[in-house]
Amino acid sequence: MADNPRRVLPPPETGPPDIDLSRHHRAGPFGVVDIGTTKIACLIGRVESDGTPRVLGFGWQKGRGVNGGDITDIDAAVKAIRTCVGQAEDMADVRLRSVTVNLSCGQPESRLFSVQWPVGGRAVTENDVRGVVNEGRGRAEVDGREPIHVLPLNFAVDATDHVADPRGLFCGVLNARLHVIDAAATSLRTLEACMARCELEIEDLVSAPLAAGLSSLVREERELGATVIDMGGGTTGMAVYADNQIMHTSQLAIGGLHVTKDLAIGLSTTLIHAERLKTLYGNVEASPDDDRELLPVPLVGEEDHQLAKVPRSMVVNIIRPRIEETFEYIRDRLDSSGLGRAAGNRVVLTGGACQLPGVREMAARMLGRQVRLGRPATLRGLPELASGPAFSTAAGLLAWAAGDGRTFHDMNLGGEPPAGFFRRLVNFLKERV
Repeated sequence: MADNPRRVLPPPETGPPDIDLSRHHRAGPFGVVDIGTTKIACLIGRVESDGTPRVLGFGWQKGRGVNGGDITDIDAAVKAIRTCVGQAEDMADVRLRSVTVNLSCGQPESRLFSVQWPVGGRAVTENDVRGVVNEGRGRAEVDGREPIHVLPLNFAVDATDHVADPRGLFCGVLNARLHVIDAAATSLRTLEACMARCELEIEDLVSAPLAAGLSSLVREERELGATVIDMGGGTTGMAVYADNQIMHTSQLAIGGLHVTKDLAIGLSTTLIHAERLKTLYGNVEASPDDDRELLPVPLVGEEDHQLAKVPRSMVVNIIRPRIEETFEYIRDRLDSSGLGRAAGNRVVLTGGACQLPGVREMAARMLGRQVRLGRPATLRGLPELASGPAFSTAAGLLAWAAGDGRTFHDMNLGGEPPAGFFRRLVNFLKERV
């Protein structure tokens, strides 16, 4: 696809002055980009006077130049992103200069840290909270990796535990439990370079499973404990929520595209026809009629009219092992996280690959939990095309960019605006790489 030059428009308005936003919601149009293996999506939104976001523009393109969450062909990725963003900009009549982007690259990892911070009997201040977070960020730094999220889960002031916001409380020692999500520094640098070639700065990076959870979990699930599993095209992300906090994330380099490739290899057909077979006839669970129903399959290298006939049971038997493998890995990651009890008894499946018939039943059987299919919460102005599970991450990015999902809404834990944080990341990489 040819490169689609983005139309230059006047600077966006900051929003009418009579909009009464809550203190943690932003004003003015803002954009998000979900960069995936099989699709790239862009949403442009604005927070309305009632505090809810409205979608002003939407763009969608087939994913190119991305494999397993990482950019593998920067030229192809740039073309797809530019075209996608251009579509959203034309619809919204807005020119984006920075965007919030999903974090799927660089093999993201999730770790928990406990930090003690001396206060000396005085009241805890914002600087103390920032100091705790920066201490956790420093401890989390590993050569070749960079912390992206440093999220306070809870605090303790001396012997008093389960404190959500310690500011103003007197104590000798402030204790904090932090959740750190980091990624490979070189992959982040490639992502930044890719967006720069699209004439966009990265305003914020957001863990893809975190974003999927924001859009597909209801408030009670996030509070009581639930696991969201985002089954994408090239990756499967998992996030454990409890006490309205994200406690753990994990990512597998397995997705719906792997099922398509399994079918293409097993049936000796093209990827395009394998995807069609998966969409029209795919299932994880067998049925009595599968052996009798024959499906036409064009063979690779044969003439167009040379078709093989294969029973539907063969398609099911190729799909099932890959989905079983995915949930086996997820079960192992859940067990090793030590958060089985915190995760509760609820699993929400989202992402495009979860729509395959039988996936919900297999997940319930293999994970031993109640399972439902999740889709993004209703957003005003969102096209019907983008209302399905495949766009949960994009919708969650919009919610995060609007101000939802933050622990401290009225202070910046990094000490600088988000764009400045990423600029510091780039400078850090230039010094060390």
